[in-house]
Amino acid sequence: MQPTKVILYDTTLRDGTQGEGVSLSCDDKLRIARRLDEFGMGYIEGGWPGSNPKDIEFFERAQNELNLKHARLAAFGSTCKAGVDPAEDEQVQLLIRANTPAVTIFGKTWDLHVTEVLRTTLDENLRMIRETVRYLKSHGKEVVYDAEHFFDGYRANPEYALSTLKAAIIGGADSIVLCDTNGGGLPWQIGEAVDAVRSEILGQETPLDPRPPQLAHVTLGIHAHNDSETGVANTLEAVRRGCTQVQGTINGYGERCGNANLISIIPDLQLKMGYDCVPDENLRQLVDLSRYVSEMANLNPDMHQPFVGQSAFAHKGGTHVNAVVKYVMSYQHIDPALIGNETRVLVSELSGKDNIAIKRKEFGLDGLTREEERRILQQIKELENAGFAFESAEASVDLMLRRARPGYQQPFELIDYTATVEHRAGRGMFSEATVKVRVGDRIFHEVSEGNGPVNALNRALRKAILPFYPRLRAVHLTDYKVRILDSESGTAAMTRVLIDFSDGDRQWTTVGASTNIIEASWIALSDSVEYYILTDAERHHVEITVPELVAGDD
Repeated sequence: MQPTKVILYDTTLRDGTQGEGVSLSCDDKLRIARRLDEFGMGYIEGGWPGSNPKDIEFFERAQNELNLKHARLAAFGSTCKAGVDPAEDEQVQLLIRANTPAVTIFGKTWDLHVTEVLRTTLDENLRMIRETVRYLKSHGKEVVYDAEHFFDGYRANPEYALSTLKAAIIGGADSIVLCDTNGGGLPWQIGEAVDAVRSEILGQETPLDPRPPQLAHVTLGIHAHNDSETGVANTLEAVRRGCTQVQGTINGYGERCGNANLISIIPDLQLKMGYDCVPDENLRQLVDLSRYVSEMANLNPDMHQPFVGQSAFAHKGGTHVNAVVKYVMSYQHIDPALIGNETRVLVSELSGKDNIAIKRKEFGLDGLTREEERRILQQIKELENAGFAFESAEASVDLMLRRARPGYQQPFELIDYTATVEHRAGRGMFSEATVKVRVGDRIFHEVSEGNGPVNALNRALRKAILPFYPRLRAVHLTDYKVRILDSESGTAAMTRVLIDFSDGDRQWTTVGASTNIIEASWIALSDSVEYYILTDAERHHVEITVPELVAGDD
């Protein structure tokens, strides 16, 4: 028998951004959406159009910039207002104008919310649910109905909670998602309520008693929060009881204590419960996906996070290490390679050079021996120990591999640079940078002003090398992230800088780290420029040469 397919519905771009300390730019959201699609998510919830300018921009840009291969993009919103027809409700119209194939709306399931929050009648709430779903279906949308506070509502008034689901089904909803919005449910409570929905609303399908035709298309889903530290457990129990759509966020980001963590749910379902979530080769990207999203959110990855944390398969001293060295699975619940992690013995870390070989092939690079790959791996480990992070800075890894190849020649070489910040009367803050670089056998010394030292360095570097690499004019900085790694060190703390660049077609990220923020920025900045020059030449099948300067340019 084929394993049951579980549909993954990611809400990181909406629910995740509601978490305290989580903030994503529109560019971040677009990049994460592409990565989620590559991983194999079935649905990606992009945000709530109309709730803020960023989400409006996201859906506008998504129409032209997102070419999703696997996932369906969903816009999120609510039912129409009390006493208002959906056709006249501006929020509902914004959902239509978002131009997504799927729309997810939430409605009130708990009678307390209907009377005390919406301040309307129970019958009017049923109309709002039914007619909003029906209206969205009339516009050709796939409709996912999120039954907000379902489990609290079911405990308080089972009959009414179930009637709200019936209203959505009558309206034509494609999916009914049961939400533990307050995160207070426990696994057995979740299971009992899911059983009730299946038996009383959807019908328990058996060979002798198939589901009614009008219900055959309805998918049942679960949306759990983690306020009782049971978000993952509740989701697994709901799937065990018959839910086939799972909503959650990467790393469990979300409001209050977070949402159900897809990073734990996916391997639990696929490796331990036998469900089909994503292809096995995609599952091996789980660690990279987790760290990529944390870097985009400018948050430190949780090293103790199950499955994907740096410490998830780390062993330290005594009996454990002795056993693991003899038989690696003696103290591990799964093979970490299945989700892209690795076993670590903290006093003598095990080799991971195959990761470098895979990246080298992915980048299309050759000319490296296994011994050279091993040295690069060691270099990466030493740099990460010093504060670098390469999970979302693959352009930096690409450069390290290129620089190790025989005969590598730099397109430019830094000799020295300076950057100053001053306050001048009548002008305010003022930054100036000088850069001395060698291109071929010639040295250029340029100076430039900027609205900050990094901007001034960027402009000075470009001034020096643009005559040789004029296509750099198409390259622009799109994001600049700074993270303090050891805040207890105060102003002497180690600083990590991630810089994103784009040429209008591609986007790439490089990383630098230092106790000096200018040095960290320069490493990331110069590496980004070097990466572009090299890869752009390859894409256009031209050899990098240093042309003669026009007279007077020297």
